[in-house]
Order: sequence, then structure tokens, then C-alpha cells
Amino acid sequence: MFVLVTFVPPHATEAVLSALFAAGAGKYGNYDRCAFVSPGEGRFRPLAGSSPFIGTAGQDERLTENRIELLVADDVVDQVLAALRQRHPYEEPAIYLFRLDERALPPQSR
Repeated sequence: MFVLVTFVPPHATEAVLSALFAAGAGKYGNYDRCAFVSPGEGRFRPLAGSSPFIGTAGQDERLTENRIELLVADDVVDQVLAALRQRHPYEEPAIYLFRLDERALPPQSR
């Protein structure tokens, strides 16, 4: 089991979550479509040759983003990552994938 973390602009949050859920992410015990979403500020500077969704190459950018966190079972990781990359509006979305110590999970999720 993994924890997937990514960052999206607020207007894209529901569409990205829907794609992740459809690919099998967000299952926890007897529940599905589970995620945690929290607001924050993203910072970046597009480099030469980039095609940023927001911003201009060579200029520092700051914007409101939502951090999405959800569980992903081993057997759907590839499908979930493909769905995230396909539906995410950014050219290069930040994606963190952490292995979860399964002792933290309810028995039916292991």
C-alpha cells in the first residue's frame, strides 16, 4: 500500500480526484473515495523550454493549490499514476509516492 500526494489548482481538484478514484485509489477498509485535501501555496519558476499551465518561463510564480493525499493499493499503482498524469492540468505535476507501513491499516485493507 502507498500514500500518493499531489498538488492541483483548486478548479481541477474534483476532476483529478474523480480520475484517481476511477483508477482504484482511495480505498480504506470498508470505505472508498477516501482522500484528504488541504489548501496551500505552490511556488515554482518555469525554465526555458517549459510549457507551464500557469506562469511565464523565467519568472517566479506563487499560486493557491490543493494538496491531495490518498491511499493506493499495490495492484493499482500503475493505473492510478497514469490516470493522474492524464487528468492533471500541469505539464509536470509533483507526485510523491510513499510506501505505507501496513500495520497502520485496518485488517481488511492489508
